[in-house]
Formats: sequence, structure tokens, C-alpha cells
Amino acid sequence: MSDFWSQQEVEAAVTDYFVMLAKELRGEPFNKAEHNRALQPKLNNRTRGSIERKHQNISAILIALGYPYIDGYKPLGNYQELLRLVVEGRLSGAAGLNKTVETLVEKPTEATPDIDDILAIKIEPPIGDQNLRVSEEPTSAAHSPTRRNYLEIEARNQSLGRSGEEFILRFEHERLVKAGQRNLAKEIRHVALLEGDNLGYDILSFEADGRERLVEVKTTRFGAMTPFFASRAEVNFSKTRETEYQLYRL
Repeated sequence: MSDFWSQQEVEAAVTDYFVMLAKELRGEPFNKAEHNRALQPKLNNRTRGSIERKHQNISAILIALGYPYIDGYKPLGNYQELLRLVVEGRLSGAAGLNKTVETLVEKPTEATPDIDDILAIKIEPPIGDQNLRVSEEPTSAAHSPTRRNYLEIEARNQSLGRSGEEFILRFEHERLVKAGQRNLAKEIRHVALLEGDNLGYDILSFEADGRERLVEVKTTRFGAMTPFFASRAEVNFSKTRETEYQLYRL
């Protein structure tokens, strides 16, 4: 079967993806495998893997345009130009989806999650696709006055950011207590709250041997491959205090 996807096939894949994305953002259950099977007859019986890769391509395009993606469809680069054009066109007219995303990224966060074993949340950093189109220069659509970068808006959500910092304060306290350093745990300081957000980091913590651990926290409601945003001051600080600096992606 040809690798080239026709206009009709691309339209069907994007329609299916947007249905699943809207459900995920609203917290409604859906089955990816069932969606895949239902889509195959509309796509000249393309394989399950081929459809999954196309959905991953859509995830990559959404991230480039400042939108969240379906968790589980890891962004994959080297996508068809036709696919990008169809996704951009759909977003321009997706008033319901845009409203749902806007509500989520601006939603206040009232409390941090209650987790029994908070240290168990630590995982290895996700590995991204090296072919993903990541650039400091947005696409032309991103410059449109009618297009909003929802991921950037979420990054400015102070309630979400503060909630993430408070969660990591608990993590750091428990880490030091488990290391037998209860006194150091008592010295942890939420410097972003106490001294302002211009220091280049959010939390002053410690290693088990007493050395400072300077923690910057980046929090999102969306998938692990969602981009995060760092100020020039944060980047410069990470370089000048490289041995003590740590970035926590939550």
C-alpha cells in the first residue's frame, strides 16, 4: 500500500483524532483501539500501526501550534504537509474544542494531589522524536491574531504553577526525611513565594550531604511531551549554578 495519504484519508484521520481529543479534554472515556478499527475501512484498510503513526503526526502538529495532544499518541515528526494544512484548517473552525482547551489552561488549581507514596512519582525523562519540528520560529499560523498558543497560556497560569511548586515542596521534604535528614527537610524554602519569581528557581532544597539543590518546577495538565517555557533569566541561572540546579517537570 502506498505511503501517500489521500485528502479523504487525511480528513478522516483528523476527524477521528479531534473526536478523541475533545473527549480526553472533557474527561470522557474512549477506546483508542476501537477508534482505530472503525477507521481502517475508511482508510483503504490501512494497518493499525499506520493509523497510530498518523495520529502521532497530528500530535506533533498540535504541539507546534500551541495545543495539547492526546496522551498516548506520542508526537512524531516528518509529517505530510497536507496533514498540517488540514489540522490547521480544522482548528480555525473548531470553536467547541478551542473553548474546551481555553477553559482548561486558564482553570484555577485549588489543591495539590493527595498521593500516599509521593516519591514513587519520579520517572525517567521522556525521550522525544529527534525529527520533531521544534523551532524558536512558530509556523505562520501561530502568528495569526486569531490563533492562541494555549500551551503558553497554561505556562502563565499562576494557580497551576503554584500548585506544582507546593507538590514538589512535599516531594523534597519526603525525600530528605527518607534520607535521614529531617533537619535539612525543615530548612527547605519556597523562595518563589517568599522572595519573588525573578530568582531563576522556585525552591531551595538540599542534597542529603547538605549541599544546596535549587529546584525550578514546570507544571502542565497535559502529556509528558508537552513543551514547557523558560525565561532567559531561568536559562542563564541554570548555567551559572549548573551543579546545584535541577529542573522538575510535573
